[in-house]
Amino acid sequence: MYSYENLEKILKDKGIYKTDLTHVLGISSRTIAKINKGEKLSKITLQKISDYLCCEPDDLYRIISDNPLLQRLREEKEIRLSGGLYHELQVRMAYNSNHIEGSILSEKQTRMIFETNTIDTGDGIPVDDILETIHHFKAVDYVIDHAEEELTEAFIKELHYILKHDTRDSFLSWFSVGEYKQRANVVGGRKTTIPEDVPTAMRKLLNTYTAKDEISILDIIAFHADFEHIHPFQDGNGRVGRLIALKECLHWKMIPFLIEDRKKAFYYRGLSEWNNEKGYLIDTCLDGQDTFIQLLDLFDITV
Repeated sequence: MYSYENLEKILKDKGIYKTDLTHVLGISSRTIAKINKGEKLSKITLQKISDYLCCEPDDLYRIISDNPLLQRLREEKEIRLSGGLYHELQVRMAYNSNHIEGSILSEKQTRMIFETNTIDTGDGIPVDDILETIHHFKAVDYVIDHAEEELTEAFIKELHYILKHDTRDSFLSWFSVGEYKQRANVVGGRKTTIPEDVPTAMRKLLNTYTAKDEISILDIIAFHADFEHIHPFQDGNGRVGRLIALKECLHWKMIPFLIEDRKKAFYYRGLSEWNNEKGYLIDTCLDGQDTFIQLLDLFDITV
C-alpha cells in the first residue's frame, strides 16, 4: 500500500487541489482515485506530477505495509535509525551470509562498515570482501523495498547484480554479473545445472512456486534448496538465495530465518542431503527462525 501524505502536503503548501491535476496535467479521475485509495501509480504519472511540483518522484509517497515487521524495517531504514532492528539485521545478515561464503571480515569490521562507512582493515583483507559487504547492505535494502512484489527472474538477477557489480569477478569476460552463468560449476563435489539448462530450470522453479495460492515456510525452504541445486549464477548463489528467502518470508508475513556462520556445517549438510533427507535443512532453517526471534526479543518485538 502507498501513502501519499507527502503529495497532499506539497499540494496544500502550493494551494493546489488534487482535482486540479486532472486539468493541468491531463491526469484521469481514475488516477486521483488511486491516490485516495493508496494504490500504486505508474512511474510516468509520478514523474509527470513531480516535474510539475518541482520535486522528485520519491518525495510524493512512501510505501506502507500491513506486515508490522516489514513496516518497522521500512520505517527504520527510511530514517537510518541507529541501534534498531534494521541496523542489527543488516550487520548480522551481512556478516553471517558473507562469512559462510568465505569472507574474512569479522562481525566487528562488518558493523564498523555499516555504522561509520570506514574500516580498520589490518592486514590482508581482500577488497572484494569489503565491496561485497557494502553491496549486501544495499541488497537487503532492495529486498525491504520490494518485499511485497511477486518473485521474478528480474528481481533475482538484480540481487545478483547488486552483490557482484564492481568486484574483481565483474571484470572477467566470462563472468556474467546480473545474468545466469556461462560456465558449468560444481558445489561440494556435486554437479549443478549446466548453463544451457539454467533458464528453463529457473522458469520452471519460479512458475511452480508462484502458482501456489499460499506459501508456507516449508515452501520457502524448498525453493531455497532447489535454487541452490540449480546454482544459476557463476558465484554468489548462496547469498542471493538467502536474500530471496528473506524477501519471501517478509512477503508472506513469516519470521525470516538467519543462518549463522557457526552453523554452516549443518546448513551445508541440509543442502547436500536435500533430495534424500529434507529434515536436515528444514531443522537448520527453523533453528535460523529461532535466531531471528532472539533478535526480535532484543527490541521486545512480537509478530
